[in-house]
Amino acid sequence: MLDRLNEAMAYVEGHLDQRIEVGELARIAVTSEHHFRRMFSALAGMPLSEYVRRRRLTVAAAEVLAGERTLLDIALRYGYGSGEAFARAFQAVHGVGPGEARRNGAALRSQPRMSFRLVVEGRSSMRYRIAEKDAFHLVGRKARVPLVHEGLNPAIVAFVKSIDAGTTERIAALSDQEPQGIVNVSDKLGVNREEGAELDYWHAVVTAAIPPRDLDAMPVPAGTWAVFSSSGEFPQALQHLWRDVFTEWFPSNPYRSRPGPEMLRARVSSDGSRADAELWVPVERVPA
Repeated sequence: MLDRLNEAMAYVEGHLDQRIEVGELARIAVTSEHHFRRMFSALAGMPLSEYVRRRRLTVAAAEVLAGERTLLDIALRYGYGSGEAFARAFQAVHGVGPGEARRNGAALRSQPRMSFRLVVEGRSSMRYRIAEKDAFHLVGRKARVPLVHEGLNPAIVAFVKSIDAGTTERIAALSDQEPQGIVNVSDKLGVNREEGAELDYWHAVVTAAIPPRDLDAMPVPAGTWAVFSSSGEFPQALQHLWRDVFTEWFPSNPYRSRPGPEMLRARVSSDGSRADAELWVPVERVPA
């Protein structure tokens, strides 16, 4: 998988002055567009679109300093419809406009060309299993919240606290299958997963029961799930579990992610310092 990702990165590098279609990159990597975006974001620490933008403006900056082309020619070559649009993008990345950079030889920022390799760090083996589930409903309460990669998410904390005890008990009583009990669910999050991007957060259960009308509900079709288990410091262990799944497990196993809710069943210690977690990620087997 990493070799194929690196082939896709080579394609990006050779087509910075052309339109780059994610579908073509996914074809080179022999995976789906959804999984390609997710894998890239997890491995690179930035969305694919942001990487392409930074690389284009890094290469464009070299041409600006060389002075062999007009600024408008450079703008058009790298896909900007006007000199003004190019100047704004250039300023956002480099801190100065292209005209000033050419006149003064200003210090500019560079986005290095990216490649991927697997580093074995000697950490403990990741515990996982593959589960097939029939169609079910998520039933509970949901809210639109911003994504936070590190530390507690204040919006989620406030949302959960806003659910009264009686409602929580009603939701919990509907649980009738794995993962048992109330789960924390992330859904409708863009594949780029930037810090601050919005997602649907569910405080809900998995059930085959008909959802009550006064609770939020979402049907989930039958499918395959990879189930990962982890224990560690709270909340870092839970957040790092997502990262490790996409940076370590997927590149080494014949599965790819598919669209769908990601469900986390967590049990936090009484002092709030540690947690045991079970993460359910929707997957599909990679065609042979």
